[in-house]
Amino acid sequence: MFQEICKWILYKKLGWTKNVTVRHSDKFIICLAPHTSNMDFVLGILYMHAENMKINFLMKKEWFFWPLGALFKKMGGIPVWRNRHTSMTDMLADTAKRKPAFKLCITPEGTRSPNPDWKKGFYYIAAKAQIPILLYGVDYEKKLIQCTKSLIPNGDIEKDMAGIKNYFKDFTGRHPERFTTGN
Repeated sequence: MFQEICKWILYKKLGWTKNVTVRHSDKFIICLAPHTSNMDFVLGILYMHAENMKINFLMKKEWFFWPLGALFKKMGGIPVWRNRHTSMTDMLADTAKRKPAFKLCITPEGTRSPNPDWKKGFYYIAAKAQIPILLYGVDYEKKLIQCTKSLIPNGDIEKDMAGIKNYFKDFTGRHPERFTTGN
């Protein structure tokens, strides 16, 4: 019932469409861009429920205050302490190796402001765990959620990141002026 409500809101009421051609295995990381608004989170939650997917996501720890913190954790949120130098990528990669299923969504920009220096943690997690990265683009202009490319990191991070950024260059965020691939 909840899935049908989310489908109705996302696809009928809000008018979004999807173009997802990539196979989703039991383990993957979603690299999601552009991320220019908090509305991206709402859209992602609607999509996740409409498609009956359970995906964890990283979110800065400042959002995990009462009562939202408990809600975000229940939804799959993992708080990130950006000022601590922990090996979160190692911990998440180890978890991905151990668990029979591992699904994690990360916005590589790391902020809703223009940032040409994308975070590479999603890449390192996927490389260490040898799981695919699914490239999910959100285009507000076309009202399109698209995933037509995936990759397993080959170790050439500069080449892979250039290809990833190239995939997202034509997507229009809710606030286009806040998105850059650095090219």
